Amino acid sequence: MPELPEVEVTRRQIARVLVGRRIETVWVASPSYFFVTPPAQLKKVLLGRVVKELGRTGKYLHAELDDASSLVVHLGMTGQWSAAGLSRSDHIQFRLGLDSGTELVFRDVRKFGKVEWVRPGGSSARLARLGPDALEIGLGPFYERLQSRAIPMKSALLDQSILAGVGNIYADEALYQARIVPTRRARDVTRAEAATLLRAIRSILRASIRGGGSTINDYLQPDGELGGFQNWHKVYGKGGAPCPRCKTVLSRVVLGGRSTHFCARCQR
Repeated sequence: MPELPEVEVTRRQIARVLVGRRIETVWVASPSYFFVTPPAQLKKVLLGRVVKELGRTGKYLHAELDDASSLVVHLGMTGQWSAAGLSRSDHIQFRLGLDSGTELVFRDVRKFGKVEWVRPGGSSARLARLGPDALEIGLGPFYERLQSRAIPMKSALLDQSILAGVGNIYADEALYQARIVPTRRARDVTRAEAATLLRAIRSILRASIRGGGSTINDYLQPDGELGGFQNWHKVYGKGGAPCPRCKTVLSRVVLGGRSTHFCARCQR
């Protein structure tokens, strides 16, 4: 699933061609669970609108429109925005034709993504459930949220109501950098350890954004390029390989149904 870096890379590339443009054509696929807002309604409310701003909260994108409504999009597992044309035309969920002549296409094979139109003055329940963005939360709120949870640290980082944007990849990488074992209870982490972890989260997320995100299976940048940060992963997906620091064989366990990779010697 695309995490904060992949969504931020997508936002930055899409914003260049979308912000300030009028939506002149809208094509939508047949109704499915991808559409929180019914396709026919989505087509009606988007036609003629000008996109004023494209923001991101956690793993969600939200386009602010000129009538004070907004379009909220989640990439799900396999969602891809493209402004450069797609090599495949199947599994297209919707297309936006802009007054510049550019066409934005959203493709989602598994349809686990979501698109929702929010009326002027309204709010999205999905955004309301999110905790602070991982690149914006301060140490105080972060530590307080951890102290209220008895769940494993890895599970706490994946809980989007605690911290929005971190997923399986970057939770493993940040905990490794901070030398915190994923199975420790969140409330047992000290304030100093929380500070180290928050610095690691921010550092890794920003490095991944600079690298274009991580391509593991399906993720592509909107310009069609692969991400590059997967080449810099230290532990994610590397169970059985030697630890980059101490050469101990990296462990793999399952926490909350998610594969988790760590060094049992370096991380405590």
